[in-house]
Amino acid sequence: MSADRGTAGALHAGGVLRLRGTGWLLLTICSAVGVAAFVWPFFTDATGGDPNVAHAADAPWIFVLLLPLLLAIILREVADGGLDAKAIALLGVLAACGAALRIPSVGATGFEPIFFLLLPAGRVFGRAFGFVLGAITLFASALITGGVGPWLPFQMFAAGWVGFFAGCLPPATGRREVLLVAAYGVVAGLAYGFVMNLWFWPFAVDQGSAISFVPGAGLGENLRHYWAFYLATSLGWDIPRAITNAVLMVVLGGPVLAALRRVARRGAFGVPVSFAEPAGDRAR
Repeated sequence: MSADRGTAGALHAGGVLRLRGTGWLLLTICSAVGVAAFVWPFFTDATGGDPNVAHAADAPWIFVLLLPLLLAIILREVADGGLDAKAIALLGVLAACGAALRIPSVGATGFEPIFFLLLPAGRVFGRAFGFVLGAITLFASALITGGVGPWLPFQMFAAGWVGFFAGCLPPATGRREVLLVAAYGVVAGLAYGFVMNLWFWPFAVDQGSAISFVPGAGLGENLRHYWAFYLATSLGWDIPRAITNAVLMVVLGGPVLAALRRVARRGAFGVPVSFAEPAGDRAR
């Protein structure tokens, strides 16, 4: 029992993917690339049109930067001993399960259960693990569902941030923890849509309306236009996603959190390997 408590404490302190200095630097660079990818149109003379065409040049480069950074984070931790074969296998299994959850999604209504597994996994296994899991899950799900396009790297960043902040939630136990993660699921469901709209909004709405991007205008004015756009077009999609996250967590979150913690204990991800001589050998 004491070993179990030690493992749980180690996981709570840093998670399975316990990044050190270089690892955190790589994760920071990765997130900075994501922020730049979302906001660069605000500093250009973006015009209305097809966002797929507008991002035809930059989306492949964003993707080319994102995948090597994710791989570098993982390889760095493998080299430093912060990530072992068991943790990599766990990452793959959870990403595959999360990708499968996207298959029954009927996106137009906002029902997206893909985030359900990401929330408790980020909570149990930590911030860095949650970020990598979110990005890889969206990548795998896009391959399964044929959802590959210029929007994919933006989805990977946004889902990565959802998993990251799930690992930042304050300590809680029992039913309180389930309700905490469920409440975060509501926030994450709305925030994901709010952030994702930024990849196409400057290009998709014809200029001159009260909800369009205005090139050269101040940040305050464009934020007001974007807020109006979000309320008019996206909120109706994001509310069902937020409700789905909360309902699934309230109904199934307790058993899933317990199962993930049981995997963490049995996997002993936070316990260093040591070799001790059997007592009988010492006596001889």
